[in-house]
Amino acid sequence: MASATTNKTFCRICEASCGLVATVENNRVTSLAPNKEHHGTLGFSCMKGLHQHSMYDSPDRLQTPLKRVGDSFEAISWQQALREIGDKVKALRDVSPQSIGMYVGTAAGFSILHPIFAEGFMQGLGSHNIYSSSTQDCANRFAAAKEMYGFPFFQPFVDLDHVECMLIVGTNPVVSKWTFLQVAHPVKRMKQVLARGGRIIVVDPRYTETAKVAGEHQYIKPNTDVFFFLSFLAEIFARNACDTATVQQHSTGLEELREVAAAWPAERTAPVTGISPENLRELVSTFLEANGAAIVTGTGLGMGQDGTLAQWLAECINAVSGNLDRRGGTLVGEGIFDFAGFAKKNGMFMRKARSRIGNFRELNGAFPGGILADEILTPGKDQIKAMFVTGGNPLLTMANSTRLREALQSLELLVVTDIYLNETASVADYVLPATSPLERPDLPFIFPLFLGMQSIPYIAATEALVEPTGEQRDEATIYTDLATACGIGLFGSTLTQRLLRFLKGANKVFHPRSRPGLPQKLLLDLILRSSGNGSWRSLLQFPEGKPREQVAPGSFLGKRPITDDGKVALAPAEFVAATGALESRFAEYAQAQESGVMRLISKRAHSTHNSWTQNIDALTNGDHNRTNYLYLHPADGQRLGLAEGDAADIRSATAAIRLPVKLLEELMPGTVAVPHGWGHQHASGLGVASQLAGANVNILASDGPGNIEPLSGMAHLSGIPVEVTAAAGPVNRASWSGC
Repeated sequence: MASATTNKTFCRICEASCGLVATVENNRVTSLAPNKEHHGTLGFSCMKGLHQHSMYDSPDRLQTPLKRVGDSFEAISWQQALREIGDKVKALRDVSPQSIGMYVGTAAGFSILHPIFAEGFMQGLGSHNIYSSSTQDCANRFAAAKEMYGFPFFQPFVDLDHVECMLIVGTNPVVSKWTFLQVAHPVKRMKQVLARGGRIIVVDPRYTETAKVAGEHQYIKPNTDVFFFLSFLAEIFARNACDTATVQQHSTGLEELREVAAAWPAERTAPVTGISPENLRELVSTFLEANGAAIVTGTGLGMGQDGTLAQWLAECINAVSGNLDRRGGTLVGEGIFDFAGFAKKNGMFMRKARSRIGNFRELNGAFPGGILADEILTPGKDQIKAMFVTGGNPLLTMANSTRLREALQSLELLVVTDIYLNETASVADYVLPATSPLERPDLPFIFPLFLGMQSIPYIAATEALVEPTGEQRDEATIYTDLATACGIGLFGSTLTQRLLRFLKGANKVFHPRSRPGLPQKLLLDLILRSSGNGSWRSLLQFPEGKPREQVAPGSFLGKRPITDDGKVALAPAEFVAATGALESRFAEYAQAQESGVMRLISKRAHSTHNSWTQNIDALTNGDHNRTNYLYLHPADGQRLGLAEGDAADIRSATAAIRLPVKLLEELMPGTVAVPHGWGHQHASGLGVASQLAGANVNILASDGPGNIEPLSGMAHLSGIPVEVTAAAGPVNRASWSGC
């Protein structure tokens, strides 16, 4: 029996990327603990990160490729899987390359090689039909950055070390961590801001965990952030608090922005937002008086009905108040190389393809997930007939997934790459087993590595901690092998494909005991060396992370935007035009509030992460963790005749679900909340999660081109109008989800 060893690594389930110490015994990670010495993550890790090895070591892990035979699966060899998939793809591609699509999920984003090779595979096929999970939670940020700064990955972030006033809108970092920005130990970092006299004010329909740390909170009605920001801007302009000369030096569109905001004074928006003119003006005063202020936003903002306009306005407030590219304001990070310059030179993220359904623009190389069912079900030229799903579970995460299930089951070919037979894999034709993060070497993902989005900058590398226990392969190898089987070259390059096949063969010669695969460490080493950041081996000498300098204030404006004129576009024409629709939206919200329509928002849970971790028994074995709930304000519960533990039906225009009730004083009356990520009863290979109760809240959201935010392709997953009633008919308390 081998003795236990300890190995330092980092987590790859969210932006925080917390440093970890792993205990490994007999090729198994037996425990994970926070790395107390880690430079960037301050000895912190959440409970989900500390239990992730149980997810990867589950008896439900896929061990071999699977092929659907009738209503079940049988294990097959990689050779058979690749040959049969390749033959089908060749036949479809001969008719139309666009008939082959791909869905890329969140898990792909937390690996550096996975999304690169998945994109390369689709380029080789000649298909632009890629659909991304970003249109469920964050594409609004990409759309705003693309129009304002010329590059979707320019994402200004708060200078946490110096900020004096921080408005947190539509995010709950105490539970979810920061959006995009790497901030481990968010409670500690927030308390540091408060300890030096700074103020943190949370604007949210719920008195969140973050608000409790911040100590200051302002209720806002769901879906009205865009009107709040418009009035905030109007107040700044009314006070002549904009440094016009400086802003105009580095920006365009100031007067157009002023004109847009002028129509929305605080007195007008107060009845809809729930924020009185006095409170709004006090917020503006606090923001303007601070020596460094920032608005921090997150997924709650983006999932609303006007998420892109709201994000744009938040960025404009930071800019016109003089806080963009300022110490204590917001900074624009610099990664290990000039990613924006590289992308511009090579045309990355600059394609202008349009979707067949709805004529949506391609954003970050992807189309809206909310039109995927239509692209599959609508006959015609380039109708999607085959899909690859990688690093995601769209049947649990996408809007109206009941309809998407019908669409996926109608495909001629569905191939899923995953570690489990989750909901989506359960309806696939072929399922390809992937390695887990603990089974591969890695660098940090794109936001810290290529964009420098770190509150404490550093760079790190990790070896694989354990070997795969079955025939799992890493995604870079899988897409290289699929390209060979389909008769194409990755990235559309025969030379690149030949080189990768050579490297795979050489890797087997030099490491005869290893499983077939690309030399991942060599590829990661090339990334480091080509960017002037040393070698893979040298970086491993810094297990606590190799410190880097924080980006300097004043390094962005006038220097790095890649718009045509090099200036920040404060009033992109498409965004300004879209504000015209806000008049009817405002009237709609006012009327809905008068009639008592309730709005549904999401809610994070400490013990679960998106849809990933419900199959970890240690995180779901308490009674309160075996289902999600409908959270109601007690006054709403009394009005509706619903008490704690009662069963309630929640109906939207699209669907209905049934859940037990929990009363929550912290909710704004008229608002209800349901955590996302539950409802795994349709997963044939999740032994723990499929036995839990709970319902998939996203089936309440609508899909289709008429229900998608047009500027970014975002689905409307928060602020959904719903009707809540006591459950009608018999209640199945084992599942709660039947309605």
